[in-house]
Amino acid sequence: MTTVKKLSEWHASMRQWRRHLHQFPETAFEENETARFIAARLREFGLDVHQGLGKTGIVASLTAGTSSRKIALRADMDALFIQEQNKVAHRSKHDGKMHACGHDGHSAMLLGAAGYLSRCPQFDGTVYFIFQPAEEGRAGAKRMIDDGLFKLFPVDFVFGMHNYHDIPEGYFAVKSGPMMASFDCFEIVVTGHAAHAAMPHLGNDAIVAAAQVISALQSIVSRTVDPLDSAVVSITQIHGGDTWNALPESVVLRGTFRCFKPAVQELIADKIRKTVEGICAGLGVSGSVVFNPENPGYPVLVNEPNATELALLAATKVAGSEGVDLCPVPSMGSEDFAFMLQQVPGCYVWIGNGPSEGGCLLHNPHYDFNDAILPMGAAYWVGLVETVLPAEV
Repeated sequence: MTTVKKLSEWHASMRQWRRHLHQFPETAFEENETARFIAARLREFGLDVHQGLGKTGIVASLTAGTSSRKIALRADMDALFIQEQNKVAHRSKHDGKMHACGHDGHSAMLLGAAGYLSRCPQFDGTVYFIFQPAEEGRAGAKRMIDDGLFKLFPVDFVFGMHNYHDIPEGYFAVKSGPMMASFDCFEIVVTGHAAHAAMPHLGNDAIVAAAQVISALQSIVSRTVDPLDSAVVSITQIHGGDTWNALPESVVLRGTFRCFKPAVQELIADKIRKTVEGICAGLGVSGSVVFNPENPGYPVLVNEPNATELALLAATKVAGSEGVDLCPVPSMGSEDFAFMLQQVPGCYVWIGNGPSEGGCLLHNPHYDFNDAILPMGAAYWVGLVETVLPAEV
């Protein structure tokens, strides 16, 4: 708790940074001003700053002592295409965009930790502070990795953190193994033969076929996935037709599926394809499926056991044993930090943002990051560095 008190001295600065970022949200791979703002603060702290990985990504480095050990701490920077409905003074100034997931708070907490550690480097080794673009569905983590992130900045462990609603303010949740689900999108195109609505027998109705496809897809989880394996398939878009009195040539269906095992991921994809092809063939229309047509799917986020133990020690130092949930229910939400965990052992934790009342849910237009937890989050980062890279006594 001592570190929390020390980080409280940075609270006003972190709140100011967080609210500045909240007012000027930028979406995937367009975080140019966000990156400039963050890089400027890091240089003020005296850190070495590398920019450009993943287009707008930042990696800042800080070394103390003589150890060759290295770790990375990651925060995300991007906002969402959501129109903010809050009336706070620091509400978004960019129409149709807002920080509805707390990435402004994540960046502010990591900045606070970087500033504190630059002034009080009580560790032995090197810390890389990663500020990542495009977490929201655009796989910015993978883009940074493809651009050479862990080749240029090799590390022993990588750690991430996300605020989470309905966890008490400043509490933590962490577990080893699967923590967040995989994420895959799909686009189905059902193509029939257009005809007058009064003479459907002269065509092949793509809408009727699409309706049967939708119904059949809901049986994949209930009838082909092991009941002990969590999974969900959701149709989120239906597009077809232009007028009242004509059957359209085609219907487009879009959706997602999520699960916690790669084998289940493959099973669901296979069943979606076969279901579409089978129903469409039986109804005399054609059906095609494309998976992840615009962006790569996200793998399951899996926390490595040793890294999780280190994260648990750091979180306990900050919140006490009563302030850490060791058995959180894994989330069907997804995170591209999973790509980093495929490359390097690491751990992803949740920090409590408090109650979700008043619409303070992730991806909600009324969401606003809880500034009260900024010192707790920064203290976790500092405690993690001092735990994984202990200074010689």
